Amino acid sequence: MTTGVRRRMGVEERRKQLIGVALELFSARSPDEVSIDEIAAAAGISRPLVYHYFPGKQSLYEAALRRAADDLAARFDEPHRGPLGARLLRVMKRYFDFVDDHGPGFSALMRGGPAVGSTTAKAMIDEVRQAAYDQIMAHLGITEPPVRLALVVRSWVSLAESTALIWLDGREIPRAELELQLVHDFAALCAVSAAYDDEMAALVAGMLAGEPLEGPFGDLAGRLMAMAPEVMARVPAPRPPG
Repeated sequence: MTTGVRRRMGVEERRKQLIGVALELFSARSPDEVSIDEIAAAAGISRPLVYHYFPGKQSLYEAALRRAADDLAARFDEPHRGPLGARLLRVMKRYFDFVDDHGPGFSALMRGGPAVGSTTAKAMIDEVRQAAYDQIMAHLGITEPPVRLALVVRSWVSLAESTALIWLDGREIPRAELELQLVHDFAALCAVSAAYDDEMAALVAGMLAGEPLEGPFGDLAGRLMAMAPEVMARVPAPRPPG
């Protein structure tokens, strides 16, 4: 039962409360649609008091974005134990947990929202992408990646981001299928690159060496092998010489 007496918060405690309230509201609706009045009401304080702690909605949005960016980047932090495919699948599950929980806010963040023109917001988004890139390289045990591998990993990080945004529009594909598909996409991107480069071929061979047949990478290999006879049947026979 409430007594109607409000506890006075310190400056940092109040700032943290406002950031939490703002993040919750921005996660439920696009930040463009959330007003300072709504944030103040949800926090149980007056509109002028919000401005006492933050000069405007943009600065509060960026503070909430900072917390969300740190949270999202942490989703790629995974112990370096066990097969790589299983690790990536756990990462994708945590990534989509975030997307699921912060749908409108995630969408507004990646598509612009009120952060358009904000170099601070753009820098934070880039930090998340770099954190994901660094984590994947760490899982591969690569400190100085070859150009093709860097291209594959950055392409995959972008693919995960764009896939999540498209999925949010209608959620037409079961989430678990999409998470597994993205792990398959990583393996496929690596394999295609390996077809063009001996260094990548050696890296992919090492990556697959410890993968169990029942893991995500083994599952992809099984699916492709099942398709192979039908695909090969459509390949034209070579013409005889002359």
